[in-house]
Amino acid sequence: MTVIDTSPAIVPQFDSDASVGRKLAIICSKGTLDMAYPGLVLANAALGEGIETHLFFTFWGFDMINKKTMGDLKFTVLGNPATHLPQGLGGIPGMTAMATARMKKSIADVGVPEVPEFLEQIVASGGHLWACRMSADMNHLTEDDLYDEVEGIISASDFIEKTDGAQLLFI
Repeated sequence: MTVIDTSPAIVPQFDSDASVGRKLAIICSKGTLDMAYPGLVLANAALGEGIETHLFFTFWGFDMINKKTMGDLKFTVLGNPATHLPQGLGGIPGMTAMATARMKKSIADVGVPEVPEFLEQIVASGGHLWACRMSADMNHLTEDDLYDEVEGIISASDFIEKTDGAQLLFI
């Protein structure tokens, strides 16, 4: 038997001052250079619009806030067809270093700061940074291992509670 959802559709309202009381919650789950920036750019844009913004770093996203790795995120063409390069190039020694250097240059050329400075800018603009308890435990990391502006290591349930009513993005 097929069940049909008859609840009314949720239609966004674009004609009101939608930024009042808005929240954005971004879950950062990836730790490569190319996957770090979407969350940071969106957080920065939301803060610029006056939207309360929270970032939750989990799994490989922890590399973005780990003091040992946050300044040295990598980019690889291997397994990334969006680079439009032959995948065999990804296995060549030095290719990841070259691809990372080129991406960092491209990012710098458009005036976007590197990850540590971008996090600093987000916090200075009122953004909130949270670390996932499970990921911290899995990686044997404590608050001392993390970027100083991370407000705490919290559970997924705590993050959901803090961001009640927020728009949610999973990256």
